[in-house]
Amino acid sequence: MTQITCLHPAYIIPIEPAATVLRGHSLVMQDEKIIAILPESEARQGYPDANHILLDKHALLPGFVNLHAHSAMSLLRGLADDLALMDWLNDHIWPAEKKHVSDAFVFDGTVYAMAEMLRGGTTTVNDMYFHHDAVARAGLHTGMRTIVGCSVLEFPTGYAQNADEYLSKAIEAKNEFNHQTGVSFRLAPHAPYTVSDDTFHKIIALSEQHEMGIHCHIHETAQEVNDSLKQYGVRPLKRLHHLGLLSDRLIAAHMVHANEEEIVMLAQTGVHIAHNPASNLKLASGFAPIHAMQIAGVNVGIGTDGAASNNKLDLLGDLRMAALLAKAQSNNPTALDAHAALKMATLSGAKALGMDKEIGSLLPGKLADIIAIDLSAIETQPLFDPVSQIVYAASRNQISHVWVHGHCLMFNHGLTHIDEEEQLDKAHWWQERIANQVTH
Repeated sequence: MTQITCLHPAYIIPIEPAATVLRGHSLVMQDEKIIAILPESEARQGYPDANHILLDKHALLPGFVNLHAHSAMSLLRGLADDLALMDWLNDHIWPAEKKHVSDAFVFDGTVYAMAEMLRGGTTTVNDMYFHHDAVARAGLHTGMRTIVGCSVLEFPTGYAQNADEYLSKAIEAKNEFNHQTGVSFRLAPHAPYTVSDDTFHKIIALSEQHEMGIHCHIHETAQEVNDSLKQYGVRPLKRLHHLGLLSDRLIAAHMVHANEEEIVMLAQTGVHIAHNPASNLKLASGFAPIHAMQIAGVNVGIGTDGAASNNKLDLLGDLRMAALLAKAQSNNPTALDAHAALKMATLSGAKALGMDKEIGSLLPGKLADIIAIDLSAIETQPLFDPVSQIVYAASRNQISHVWVHGHCLMFNHGLTHIDEEEQLDKAHWWQERIANQVTH
């Protein structure tokens, strides 16, 4: 039996058409899809038997797309702060992962992260981690739209011994979940400094054979660029271009250190950027030239990175940060305005994933990935422009309702598919386990 739901908000911010705010309109969804956006009186008349939900203090907008995350690392939040990237990775995070990462760790940590992300309006996550089937199961368990990034490295971990084993496990996991709605897979070579030319060639071939996108950390730090110049004689992006990796199938996470020539290269090859402003600041990685990239025609979305290096999975907070940084970095107060920032967190992220025909904006025929944000709080009044208030003033705590694929996953601030107390109990259990092993 089909279910029709009519949402009656104060505002609809559809993202498409650009810079549009609809007042006095309603959104109608049937099962998993949006079927109409029309004046409220017509919606009430045309769908009298629907489930009508009044959101008269709220704005509706598409769910956020987190374009770069390591969800399971939510269980390592706050373990090693205020460190440089390589110190953080080599001396703290990788040793902790070697001790603790398992199927149970990844499932529990990913579900925990998804609870936080859903509470903050994120409906799609482009993840990158180990134990790919655990990430997929977490997505199915929570209802979050999940892209499982299958990490690939040259060195052994508790998950695989070498690059070939990482790749074979990636294909196995993809085949296992191939027909599951809401879950898809990408190959995720960790970075140019941890993956060989030979492995990159294999990744490109498998990407084409299995129609899988690629997700990789690139130009995150100046040290990465300098080390590549010493080892290969070229900067990492040029090396990857010579290998054939640069295309519209690639999401380059961070891309902090991009010069003018590289920005042109990114635009010409169609590479998408996952901008991680909070993580880049916390690890002092630098300031990505986002405004210059967008002027050149590069598609840029927003990611949180992992909770161990952010430390919040708060895409609304990060899109505000992205907008402010773009203005300061370009010395241009008109750079990345509020509408453009919202697009980065929604439609641009969907485009990077090749899903912009399905999600990322509120249009009839698209999947019903929708969030509602209550703008009646002291922090967002008086309200002259709802888009400006959402981007520059609102907090994730004001997001009250979330739908993914037409399923209501949060109603009036309460998660419907995740037991929050159970998640807190699991987080405390892992905290004690990890803390005991760190101190002994």
